[in-house]
Amino acid sequence: MSDTTPPSPFAIPNVRRFIAFRVCFNARFYYPVFAVLFLDFGLTLEQFALLNAAWAATIVLLEVPSGALADLIGRRNLLVVAGVLMIAEIALLCLAPRGGGQLLFAIFLVNRVLSGMAEAAASGADEALAYDALKRDGRPEDWGRVLERQIRYQSMGYVIAMSVGAAVYDPDLLNRLMDGLGLALRFAPETTLRFPLFLTLAMAIGALVQTLGMEDIALDETPAKTAAGEPVSMIRQTFRMTWRAGRWILQTPMALCIILAGLLFDHVIRVVITLNSQYLRAIHYPEASFGLIGSGLALMGIVIPKIAERMDARFTPTSNFFTIAAMAAMGLTGITFFWPYVGLLPLAMLSAVMMFTNFFSSRYLNQITASEQRATVLSFKGLSYNLAYGMAGLLYALLLAFLRRHPSILAAVGDKDLEALVFEQSFLYLPGYFILMLAVLIMVARLQLKRRTKPPKTG
Repeated sequence: MSDTTPPSPFAIPNVRRFIAFRVCFNARFYYPVFAVLFLDFGLTLEQFALLNAAWAATIVLLEVPSGALADLIGRRNLLVVAGVLMIAEIALLCLAPRGGGQLLFAIFLVNRVLSGMAEAAASGADEALAYDALKRDGRPEDWGRVLERQIRYQSMGYVIAMSVGAAVYDPDLLNRLMDGLGLALRFAPETTLRFPLFLTLAMAIGALVQTLGMEDIALDETPAKTAAGEPVSMIRQTFRMTWRAGRWILQTPMALCIILAGLLFDHVIRVVITLNSQYLRAIHYPEASFGLIGSGLALMGIVIPKIAERMDARFTPTSNFFTIAAMAAMGLTGITFFWPYVGLLPLAMLSAVMMFTNFFSSRYLNQITASEQRATVLSFKGLSYNLAYGMAGLLYALLLAFLRRHPSILAAVGDKDLEALVFEQSFLYLPGYFILMLAVLIMVARLQLKRRTKPPKTG
């Protein structure tokens, strides 16, 4: 080890700030109350679905050119932009009026676009700065240690944000706490509504501070700056590579089936997961418990990969696919009953399906993809997932608008408000939609796998 080599990878400023940035950027205190927050501001369910579609569309449009933009303005500067965008998106919600009609929807639409832009800008740039700093200082073999600590700290931050965010959103819990402390202070729902946002705004400022302390690394083989004309060429080349990866996927039956299978599970279940706080409220869980429930569901990520590894070793991809499909069908059917408290079980089953889907799609796709095209194929998979999720959001918004005006729904409105009734009725359509799409996928897969048994060469 040379005299200039740091004694630890965590003594390198870019590495420390990379870990801190990931914690600050991802610890969003409003996540456990995501759907109910939007609805309590005065938005409708269909507006919520449309906003999520806009968020997904923004990421789809900006994910590919963001890498070239990093070469144009520098990775560090792109991360600074991500930090500024995060502050702007959260500040907008902090200032948004409750029940503001079309103005409120416009503010939330800008928020979702800014959020998608921030996600695209931060994607990979922070990781590249940390790794390049390790490589410059002769410690690239420590990258595994860095990732391990980053994931551990980010998970801790996530659990804290989920638990605290849900707790400060619940006025009953805060008022009981004030009583216990002997204070006369009282909190109304319209006040606690913004507490998770204020906390997230503080994290956004922290994320920006970390990016300002980073530096671009100039390695011998990677110049720190690119000529002004090159990023345009790089964007074209990136789109060409993505198009080529898409053609390869369409010409490779196994790759196409893997992505379509993952897309099927992802786009349906993600609609449910984004609405999980509204679902938990419907099955009588208090807001203060949402964070603990979310943290508990996230902890399944420790167990599910081990089970998936055993399934991968013992069973074929087809067997594993039908096992997950059966779990998804049972979970989607179970949530339609809205069982008080017990309804958490089918929601947990759907969360497990998402984890299995991520594991198996990554495992099988990596096995059949050549290394020189792997990153582009995986990027194409992510783009297709977000595109499908955005389309699912639009379809769900149309369903909600249809149900809101349906005579049978209007006639059934009594003790329940219209919003709650429409929400419960909309879930009845999810199992049928999933089974229909599953049947279409099985037919497509059979035709594709019969057509060609060997994938064409990549490259």
